[in-house]
Amino acid sequence: MYRVGCGYDIHRLGEARPLILGGVHLEYPRGLVGHSDADVLIHAIMDALLGAAGLGDIGQHFPPGDPAFLNADSRGLLRHVICIVSEAGFEVGNVDAVVVAEEPKISPHIASMKANLAADMGIAESRIGIKATTNEGLGAEGRKEGISAHAVALLKEV
Repeated sequence: MYRVGCGYDIHRLGEARPLILGGVHLEYPRGLVGHSDADVLIHAIMDALLGAAGLGDIGQHFPPGDPAFLNADSRGLLRHVICIVSEAGFEVGNVDAVVVAEEPKISPHIASMKANLAADMGIAESRIGIKATTNEGLGAEGRKEGISAHAVALLKEV
């Protein structure tokens, strides 16, 4: 049996924060604001994985007010989600995601992001799709107030 889940995340851009997407530190004067490292790409993927398995969302597993997750590395959280999904009897088929940001340019970093995600999920890079787009000046992303990500995950029951 196969299961599909979708995920979405958005965070504001703020001063004095690193910008981390897909576990990659991008050179940019502002970073994403959140309780953890605010990696919207990984957060969207985790929600897609948990949703496909019928196991809730990242807010249930990693509550934003919990001090244990303050400034948490989202790559470590993703590895934990993979354990949860595996224990529930699923393996990752593939993941596809899109990052929405006016700037910085995401495409030069996609190969590094895929390498990180493949290592953390224990799957081949060829089973991960990452795309980047802008919002053509519309909405919070278009006004450069934040960055969002959408993800879809396919799980296979084992």
